Amino acid sequence: MAIHGPVTLYGTFKMNESSLSFLKALLETPSPSGYEAKIQRLIREWAGKFADDVRTDRHGNVHCVKKGAKSGQGETQKLMLAGHCDQIALMIQHIDENGFLYVQPIGGWDMQILLGQHLSVWGRNGAINGVLSRKATHLLTNEERNKVPQFSDVWVDIGARDKKEAESMVTIGDTVTVRLGYSDMINGLACSPGMDDKVGVWTVMEALRLVSDKSPWIDIHFVSTVQEEIGLRGATTSAQGILPQVGLAVDVTHATDTPGTDRKNLGEVKLGAGPVIHRGPNFNPKVVDRMIDVARLSDIPHQLRGVPKGSGTDANAMQTVGEGVAMGLIGVPNRYMHSPVEVVSLKDLENSANLLAEFCLSIKPEDSWIPE
Repeated sequence: MAIHGPVTLYGTFKMNESSLSFLKALLETPSPSGYEAKIQRLIREWAGKFADDVRTDRHGNVHCVKKGAKSGQGETQKLMLAGHCDQIALMIQHIDENGFLYVQPIGGWDMQILLGQHLSVWGRNGAINGVLSRKATHLLTNEERNKVPQFSDVWVDIGARDKKEAESMVTIGDTVTVRLGYSDMINGLACSPGMDDKVGVWTVMEALRLVSDKSPWIDIHFVSTVQEEIGLRGATTSAQGILPQVGLAVDVTHATDTPGTDRKNLGEVKLGAGPVIHRGPNFNPKVVDRMIDVARLSDIPHQLRGVPKGSGTDANAMQTVGEGVAMGLIGVPNRYMHSPVEVVSLKDLENSANLLAEFCLSIKPEDSWIPE
């Protein structure tokens, strides 16, 4: 599928310029679970140029529909593509008399990674700079130095003089993210917090762009889901509203091409080697086979990974909706997941979007997903 309007990064990779700008905007927009309104506005603006219909449901999921050639001609299949837009974050729980903020996690954090990070506190008037702090190492006891601190042992310092000044800017329940931003790396790699799973929702919306001037046979629902990081919640409600027969989720997956990673248990996944097609009980074998066939016919590099249980992604929630959804999962290889320095390959993103688009165009109304 042709990509027009390329931009060159370090002479090694080309991506559509507007698509790259959209990716950067996603990564620079805060989207803690349950607080996704800002990023969803960005996604609606993008999708409005390419979809036949764009709406937001009561949960906050954004639904973008590309109507098929058979749309409105009796009952036909529906395909749902899902990428979650929410990111892990922190929430203010307490403000002490000296103006220091105490927080609890939204989603799964490694405290040892968080210590000393530059933060953005999203108060009523926008972002406030802060840092996650504890006593200097010189002042720690041996016991404190040798254990991982709990969230009650650390605080966020925004520079406030006292509680009154802090409360003039922030409120209990406000969210905190690590400092957002995008950095190019050599060999077509990129680094940013929140690659999980803003690259997934980018892939879904880039696939929408790629099929927008085509004529798919069936209605395709491109969905930016919410609250995945706290229990796959948005995928559950959006799939219940759509009741698709077939679905694909797009999420990050662990790249195992770094030192010390156990490839015997996690498989071999490399950055730059293409999207990862997952196999296992969470995934319909006909959907998996179709994805592999599409990748081969379209010369899209791809990798395989086995998952012998539920995948822990939106595919889990979608699979058991209604009478059951024939599910597949595309994984974008990601180094250092749930950290401020997540790394992906831009080429993998492009190939993931191309695979998703070609899969969409391959489906016919008469296709059966019943395993045989």
